Amino acid sequence: MMPDNIIKITVSTDENHVPTEIVWSADGEDSAERTAKAMSLAMWDETDGRLMNMDLWTKNMSVEEMRHFVCQTMMTLADTFERSTSDKPHAEALRGFTRELAKRIGVMKDDDSAEVKKADSSPQ
Repeated sequence: MMPDNIIKITVSTDENHVPTEIVWSADGEDSAERTAKAMSLAMWDETDGRLMNMDLWTKNMSVEEMRHFVCQTMMTLADTFERSTSDKPHAEALRGFTRELAKRIGVMKDDDSAEVKKADSSPQ
């Protein structure tokens, strides 16, 4: 039997229950704790046949960082969709939509042919 793997997520909140810090770690070679400003956790509930999700972001995450986070998440979902279904045409449609959105919200310029760029995390 394969050993269990543990993913640990700790969310600290302020007095209004707004996340102030997200710390996570996972079993593996690099098991050190890491911090994050946002997370999106999605799980398929096989009993109810529907999505269960948890989207959190810290109060110090900028709007610009959130735009990048959402676009990068959508690109990752397109990759997951293609790997899990072998439906490349629809995965490409999702990527195309995400590229267009990224251009509209300033995450990617019109002349960028590369994937959605990483956000500048320097202080605003």
